[in-house]
Amino acid sequence: MSLPLRDKSACHYDQISLGEVMLRLDPGEGRVRTARQFTAWEGGGEYNTSRGLRKCFGLRTAVCTAFVDNEVGRLIEDFIMQGGVDTAFVKWREDDGIGRSVRNGLNFTERGFGVRGAVGVPDRGHTAASQLKRGDFDWDHIFGKLGARWLHTGGIFAALSESTADLTIEAVQAAKKHGTIVSYDLNYRPSLWKSIGGQAKAREVNREIARYVDVMIGNEEDFTASLGFEVEGVDHNLSNIETDAFKRMIETAVKEYPNFQVAATTLRGVLTASRNDWSAICWHDGKFYESRKYPGLDILDRVGGGDSFASGLAFGFLEHNDPQLAVDCGAAHGALASTTPGDTSMATRREVEKLMKGGGARVVR
Repeated sequence: MSLPLRDKSACHYDQISLGEVMLRLDPGEGRVRTARQFTAWEGGGEYNTSRGLRKCFGLRTAVCTAFVDNEVGRLIEDFIMQGGVDTAFVKWREDDGIGRSVRNGLNFTERGFGVRGAVGVPDRGHTAASQLKRGDFDWDHIFGKLGARWLHTGGIFAALSESTADLTIEAVQAAKKHGTIVSYDLNYRPSLWKSIGGQAKAREVNREIARYVDVMIGNEEDFTASLGFEVEGVDHNLSNIETDAFKRMIETAVKEYPNFQVAATTLRGVLTASRNDWSAICWHDGKFYESRKYPGLDILDRVGGGDSFASGLAFGFLEHNDPQLAVDCGAAHGALASTTPGDTSMATRREVEKLMKGGGARVVR
């Protein structure tokens, strides 16, 4: 069995994402607290998948988001345009001069090294994207008239505000109406839900969204925190995600949500901030598919590795409709994305395919 994908020739877009895109300020090898200069990147959990699918795999993608129309907003737009993602659906909000009523999001992120873990300091209150609401996008035009084969969104965007949660529900319902595959990354962040109802609200929102999801992404802790599934023998205090724990969780989840056609996660064993055991697993049509394992993967920047896995997974289905190839492609793409700075992938499709086949890191001349 394969996913019921819309015909490529009948759709203007292969994939569209819905989410916030922030300006990431990266102190490189240093610390945020002592930095005197930062490298700027763009990044957002949902958008990163569109960027990876376009830049690495050559698919046609777009992002639905919002920015304040000022120099920072236009800088983020410029990053998105450099990545080849269509900005036709970006909503521009008027600048009030100082960001009192609406602003663009910032994310100060240091990479970590060895025993020092990565640190993220988001500054995203009152952002334009967090104020997006139901009715801001013409989904019938996007999914119907233009056509999109795949929609990706996630629990980070849904957690930004009451209105973004409502908008996410509207989007996934519209996608299903038009036969568009919906993928959703649970990405549970307690800090984001804290001010709008905590874990109880997270479960209320995510359980409603889950009814319309075809491809659910998240580890066993995400499934417990966001959807309320408890499976005996799962220890969420462990830094290493266990394959058997994920399998038990999925077997429980698909009984309640028979609409899930795929469930997937990365399996990350955190040895140090700069060295992880890395692999992935995917469930589809009653079977589990495991990727090649990457033990002791050297990490330059772990941020965005999971998003690159999600984009590689989507590519495997969109291009080949093959679950084993999809999980292998996702794991390889996520591994390569972890070797370069920034939230988004700098890998090429040729590099991903080489790594999937067991290719090494010898110099290429």
